[in-house]
Amino acid sequence: MKTIALVAHDGKKKALLSWVSAHKAFFADKQLVATGTTGKLVSDALQQDVMCLASGPLGGDQQIGALIAEQKIDWLVFFWDPLSSQPHDPDVKALIRLAVVWNIPVACNQATADFIIHSSLYQQNYQRDVPDFSLHTTRFDRT
Repeated sequence: MKTIALVAHDGKKKALLSWVSAHKAFFADKQLVATGTTGKLVSDALQQDVMCLASGPLGGDQQIGALIAEQKIDWLVFFWDPLSSQPHDPDVKALIRLAVVWNIPVACNQATADFIIHSSLYQQNYQRDVPDFSLHTTRFDRT
């Protein structure tokens, strides 16, 4: 079962809710993880369980980042608001960075999310390459 993380800034929550509602059938067999309020709103919209973490500014973005690093997230959907200043902007950048480091698909807007959902790769149960960081993690090991 694929696990999808859903995040949306306040100015993009309505757009994310509209998008997930339009693709309700797609999400029916997925495990969903989300930050605070976004998770509650998505759960209500889909009538489906969503693992709700802390609000983004209170550490939710970092919690999702940790799940990505632990190989527990398959896809990140993050409708972020590029026109609004965010007090936790470094956390946002760190979250997107971790998604890139661990080679998971990231959709930061509806167009990209639509492309991923309708991709033949996603329909074929695409298995991404997981980077091997063993050389990096052992470079300071002196045993």
